[in-house]
Amino acid sequence: MRLRALLDTPSLGLRLLGGEDELDRTVRGVMTTDLRDPSRYLSGGELVLTGLAWRRAPEDSERFVRILAAAGVAGLAAGEAELGSVPDDLVTACAQHRLPLFSVVEDVSFASITEHVVRQVSSERAGDLAAVVDRHRRLMTSGPTGGGPEVVLDLLGSDLDLRAWVLSPTGRQIAGSTLAGAGPELSAGTAARLAGEHLAAARSGRRGPHRVTIETGDGSGSATFSLFPIRHEGRDLRQTLLSDWLLAVEADAGDWPEERLDLLHGVTQLIAVERDRRDAARTVRRRLAQEVLELVQTGAPPAEIAARLRVAAPVLLPGLGTAPHWQIVVARVDWEDGDVPGGPVAQSLLEEMLVDPGTFGPEPSDRIAVAHTGDEAVALVPLPVPDEPGDTSAAGLHADELLSVVREPLGRGLADDGRLTVGVSASVHSAEGLRGALEEARHARRVAAARPGRVCAAGHEELASHVLLLPFVPDDVRRAFTARLLDPLRDYDRRHRAELIPTLEAFLDCDGSWTRCATRLHLHVNTLRYRVGRIEQLTGRDLSRLEDKLDFFLALRMS
Repeated sequence: MRLRALLDTPSLGLRLLGGEDELDRTVRGVMTTDLRDPSRYLSGGELVLTGLAWRRAPEDSERFVRILAAAGVAGLAAGEAELGSVPDDLVTACAQHRLPLFSVVEDVSFASITEHVVRQVSSERAGDLAAVVDRHRRLMTSGPTGGGPEVVLDLLGSDLDLRAWVLSPTGRQIAGSTLAGAGPELSAGTAARLAGEHLAAARSGRRGPHRVTIETGDGSGSATFSLFPIRHEGRDLRQTLLSDWLLAVEADAGDWPEERLDLLHGVTQLIAVERDRRDAARTVRRRLAQEVLELVQTGAPPAEIAARLRVAAPVLLPGLGTAPHWQIVVARVDWEDGDVPGGPVAQSLLEEMLVDPGTFGPEPSDRIAVAHTGDEAVALVPLPVPDEPGDTSAAGLHADELLSVVREPLGRGLADDGRLTVGVSASVHSAEGLRGALEEARHARRVAAARPGRVCAAGHEELASHVLLLPFVPDDVRRAFTARLLDPLRDYDRRHRAELIPTLEAFLDCDGSWTRCATRLHLHVNTLRYRVGRIEQLTGRDLSRLEDKLDFFLALRMS
């Protein structure tokens, strides 16, 4: 309950003597004391009732009030029975320490006030639990009046007077209270900062909720937020951290009793159920992307790929009358120890990153199809055909713009042992162009991987000319070139199960770094050196020379 509510009950005989600006403080309990120092019995949030027996001189008031303020009590109510009125020195001390002060008339007992406060606080906690039960019922209800993050956030606002938002790991707002008068929404900068603080705290091993005070950026000064993770338990944190939502509550949870904390943890579990449901709804789009990717990689006829795209277009762009242009984005998440698969995380990140960061709600990401293989995720992004020549509304994605908002929070989540690299292709208008677009995006990602930093991206415009020509090299030239370099290694692998081809791919992908490559392949460096030496012996090439590295690189990409 709030202090203000005490004045709405005339039978309590309370009169406000100071602290009108502090009446929105929450009362979590009540304590009667005449001790000179009651701090050992205070936990914060109490309404303290006193008969003033501790006061022997005017200077006693400041010391007593200072102790109460340091303990975080909600307010002080002083009885008039002992002295006939509340002394001015106590009024002055309470004003100095911003502690609300009430007087209690002589014919009202402290027991009556205590009973009223306890009854109100108990009823509020019962209401908290009732709100959770009601939220669960609504989540299980089908149809447009059923569940959704907004419903539980509205309950937090109406029942508990808490402003809260569900944010993605990039800081995009998934949901917020829809109640009238709920206050301004979070700015994009504030949301991104909260996401970054949450990811950094989680990677450091701190248990939630994580509390942070930041400048809101809307001119209102600073605000304190408590950040609650919405995640899958029992898995390596790195598998879910960069894809899980978080609940941001504008309040300091450090002052909350266990009952309130339990309530908010229950709320995160309910929102997690909603997240799982919406992830399941993306299955069709992910399957579409996987099918198109497999057709493109296996060299399927363009007509077959075009037919699959005609199926995908209505799902991804409902109501679109003409076939769209397409763009491909490739992302990869790598962890230094190599123990955690990066593909699923990269898939979830792409589904989030490819949404306009200013877009509200979870649904826009339902128009993006993302597949993943190994540590790599591939997004098939539809772009509406321009209405008129020169129309730039469908110009497509640009690498720098793609990461401009998300680089800071994701960098904090990757900490010092993870990397996210992204490559973006040019837009294509037919199935014939998808193979080239996929090659472009993959090579652009390799350009990004060669740069320093935890989060890097590159676009097709940064690629060398040979990369653009690779998809159009005639098949007989491809076969001859790759056979000359790779057939000796394939034959050796078949006879000896030596895995020279995977070793070569990993060595080039690690930019010739012996340590990184050995870690990725879970090999001793000496074993890796032996394999590379065998590759050089069988092919007559030298992998320390740039020209030979480039030839192997091209052969692997054209094979």
